[in-house]
Amino acid sequence: MSWGEKGRQVAQSFRQVNWYLCTGLLFLISVLFGVFWSAYSLHALLNDADALPIEAVAVKGDRRFTSDEEIQTALQSMLENSFFSADVMDVQQALEGLPWVYHASVRREWPARFKVTLQEQQAAAKWNGESWVNVNGEVFDALAHPQVADLPELAGPDDTAAEVLTAYQQLNELLSINGFALASLNLSPRHAWQAVLGNGIKVKLGREDKMSRIQRFINVYPTLMQSDRQIETIDLRYDTGFAVGWHNTEKRVDDK
Repeated sequence: MSWGEKGRQVAQSFRQVNWYLCTGLLFLISVLFGVFWSAYSLHALLNDADALPIEAVAVKGDRRFTSDEEIQTALQSMLENSFFSADVMDVQQALEGLPWVYHASVRREWPARFKVTLQEQQAAAKWNGESWVNVNGEVFDALAHPQVADLPELAGPDDTAAEVLTAYQQLNELLSINGFALASLNLSPRHAWQAVLGNGIKVKLGREDKMSRIQRFINVYPTLMQSDRQIETIDLRYDTGFAVGWHNTEKRVDDK
């Protein structure tokens, strides 16, 4: 085959090509490439902490125990992200990980600020000597604070905090209207109750009928106070009677 014939075949092949289809494919490829490049550039911009930094975190809520320094430390690593790449749930979890924070609400505010609303734990009592129980009966760990130093002391098996708190509230209400203070309440592993009053008297209530037994104590207390001896313990684990343990000293404490 001569070179002339080969040239004619090539020319004929070019004439048979669907140039409209080729042009459309090239246009589609260029569009897809442009979309991909734009998405990549936008993603890089949104994750660039230098271009879109978090400029401020506004914290609201009644705070007594959680300091600005604690909040800043908890959020330090997240503040290194950009405004859009910082995960709101991660910010919330970091704040709720602080000892005295019960709940945190977090949302973005344009153009570069996070708004945080904190709700702190409301401690109702000390729990097992080293933890706290909140007003919902939930146990949490946090360092002591002067504002909660005078809270009552509750104790019991790990899963009984809500039960002990409810029992304390019921007993304390009955005692307080009769002029007594309930300093602590303990539930033993065998589910026996023991209370300590504000004047130091230990009251053994047993496992049943704790309300009626504390009422029995209230009823007989004026009679017991006629003695010059100081009461140390009162055992009410009897159906009808009680046993009194007297303190070794002669001094009686009248403060209830």
